[in-house]
Amino acid sequence: MRIRIVDAFTDRPYAGNPAGVCLLPPGPWPAEAWMQRVAAEVNQAETAFARPSEAAEADWDLRWFTPTVEVNLCGHATLATAHALRADGAWDTGAIVRFTTRSGVLIARAGDGESIVLDFPVARPVAEEAPAELAKALGVEPAEVHATGALGDLLAVVDSEDVVRGLEPDLAVMAELTTRENLRGVIVTAGSDEYDFVSRFFAPGTGIAEDPVTGSAHTALAPYWAQRLGRERLTGFQVSRRGGVVRVELHGDRVHLIGNAVTVIDGELTG
Repeated sequence: MRIRIVDAFTDRPYAGNPAGVCLLPPGPWPAEAWMQRVAAEVNQAETAFARPSEAAEADWDLRWFTPTVEVNLCGHATLATAHALRADGAWDTGAIVRFTTRSGVLIARAGDGESIVLDFPVARPVAEEAPAELAKALGVEPAEVHATGALGDLLAVVDSEDVVRGLEPDLAVMAELTTRENLRGVIVTAGSDEYDFVSRFFAPGTGIAEDPVTGSAHTALAPYWAQRLGRERLTGFQVSRRGGVVRVELHGDRVHLIGNAVTVIDGELTG
């Protein structure tokens, strides 16, 4: 079986967020335990498995696995899958690709140049009281804390980009906190001079200490910063070690996540 590693939300290799991509033949899903073992072997934040869909509303069925669990939503692995399909000639410029997922039908289409546009549901943040151990987990006291509904993340706003870049979180405390609160992870964000906002994302409870570029987190970051800045087209930069740019556009209850992707490994899975 063919397997690829695709760097998403970047236009150059060895940056952005790498994802495994397995495009499966028509038919039933492989055993879930096998897909989980493949994801553990690939050992990236997510590995995507896609098969041709029999559903009238979709073209492909899509699932995502971290090295330890299956997740409900993943932006960068969806972008990577759309990139692989386009490289294979499975969809034409101007066409759309519809994916059935745990988070409903998600759409990808070609954007400007080599970019790809993902159409995802908005996760509108709602202010809430910070959990008692959040400041301890982050190493700083956030200025604001927001829930993100079905996305399942906590959005923590801090005072500056320097604070975001300088975070050295206690991942053991964060894993305990997110597991106890039934959270996927914690998004930390601040405004930026060079970009509209910056962010980082931590999800040690799902096997991801720090995610390099988290497309799905931008479904909450986009409405938060759109409201603060009074604009619906924004550019975010995730300031992980690899780094990556996510352009966002709000469209009612949907958000467009726009980015590039690059295939860095294309090989054969033999097990």
